[in-house]
Amino acid sequence: MATIVAEDLRPDPSPADIRLVITASSLGTLFEWYDFFIYGTLASIIGKTFVPSDNETVRMVLVWAGFAVGFGFRPFGAALFGFLGDRLGRKYTFLVTITLMGIATAGVGLIPPAAQIGLWAPGIVIFLRILQGLALGGEYGGAAIYVAEHSPPGKAGFYTSFIQACVAGGFILSLVIVLLTKLVVSEAAWAAWAWRFPFVFSLVLLGVSLWMRLKLSESPVFKAMKEAGETVKNPIKASFTYPGNLKRLFVALFGIAAGLTVIWYTALFSTLTFLTTTMRVEETTAQLIVGAGGLMGLFWFILFGRLSDAVGRKAPIVIGYAATLALLFPIFWVMGSAANPALTHANMRAPVVVSGPTCQYDLTTMVLSQQQKDKCAQLLDYFSKKGIAYTKETTPVVAVSIGGDAVTDTSPKGLDAALAANGYRLDKVRPTPFGVIIILAAMLVMSALAGATYGPVAALLAEMFPPRIRYSSMSIPYHIGTGYFGGFLPLISQLIVAKTGHPYAGLWYTWIVVAVALVVTLWGLEGAAAPPRVVPADET
Repeated sequence: MATIVAEDLRPDPSPADIRLVITASSLGTLFEWYDFFIYGTLASIIGKTFVPSDNETVRMVLVWAGFAVGFGFRPFGAALFGFLGDRLGRKYTFLVTITLMGIATAGVGLIPPAAQIGLWAPGIVIFLRILQGLALGGEYGGAAIYVAEHSPPGKAGFYTSFIQACVAGGFILSLVIVLLTKLVVSEAAWAAWAWRFPFVFSLVLLGVSLWMRLKLSESPVFKAMKEAGETVKNPIKASFTYPGNLKRLFVALFGIAAGLTVIWYTALFSTLTFLTTTMRVEETTAQLIVGAGGLMGLFWFILFGRLSDAVGRKAPIVIGYAATLALLFPIFWVMGSAANPALTHANMRAPVVVSGPTCQYDLTTMVLSQQQKDKCAQLLDYFSKKGIAYTKETTPVVAVSIGGDAVTDTSPKGLDAALAANGYRLDKVRPTPFGVIIILAAMLVMSALAGATYGPVAALLAEMFPPRIRYSSMSIPYHIGTGYFGGFLPLISQLIVAKTGHPYAGLWYTWIVVAVALVVTLWGLEGAAAPPRVVPADET
């Protein structure tokens, strides 16, 4: 015996209705991702305030570990709120998630520094990041499904693309609020207390979002299922036992969520970190460039979402993956050369070689003792913190050469002088106007790759799974993929760079994940995109 669910109960909303649905859902998504990303935008000052370490490398690794913790808990939030969304409804579930996110974000801005409360500071930050991860795990799926289930046939890609663009918009909004705050306060005030304002500002965004979302009615598809008594008792169990759903979950996780996430995070987060650390661009300048580049690239998400209504969801994603594999490294080489040409030329003209009998950067030792014990490892730590590329060689004694000339004084002061003598600029720089144009052009290409793979995805994932288990089935693989593959990207990339000494080596993480995603998508997406419309009675 089986029950037929009205899969195609799609409304024909008035223009005013659809504007309200898209605006309220998209703004809520924008605000919630703002809350989540403000941590990454202010990663350096969070490290200085809450992480009790004097070593910059250790501090940033621990800060990005805290960033990753929030992502790590997203799948748990997806399971919890996915269950509630399939049982109780789409609307009220994402009202809860956005409230939890807003309160947790504001809390970060109220924590005393580590200098006052010691290890309680990073502990509280981690706890609030966990709450943020749980909230975000339920938010995205609810908003995307809500818009998809209000979309007339043939327009789901276009309508849900605004949700996708607002994910990127949340990152851009975080930059805008940070820059505006810096503009109205002195540098001393910013460092002392004003950096907390962007976190507390989340309460204002929460109020606006709740006001708009309370105007919404429940999804028509869910209302029809509830009135017919056809909601699923255990949507999480049904997600794993529904016919053919295991393959769809696998494709959604490894073919869709993992691949699109690392591209998007690389386009924005990795670009910002690359400019401020590796290429030593002045922080506010880098934030302005990345914010402008991200804003310019938002139209790609709408364009490819709308295009997917005409050509299908698979084609833009596959093309985006393939283009990323071909263009990822060249895009960052172009950005690096434009951002700090003097540093790029110095790396080519006077390469740094560090040698010794055992020359290994030991991250565990660094975290536990705040410094490397081995002399050669101490040199690697020095160059990693400076963002200077180096190669390693095995020799009987520890030595450093720059441009082929041995450095006799390997103290930090001596190394600073040797690098300066070989053309290395260790101070913060501002790119030339032409350099800024080149960086923005490179970012626009990177945004196109993100838009091609991310723009159609909300509609695709909503269509992959039947309505009864849609919230759970969509949210769980999406947030595992984005939470673990994407959330750990800054941390893993930072570790790869620290271990190898090559400023571009961290991009290999993105490249490998995208390559796997391309293979899985080519293999499994076509068959995974059309679920049967019949739910066996024993799964209800």
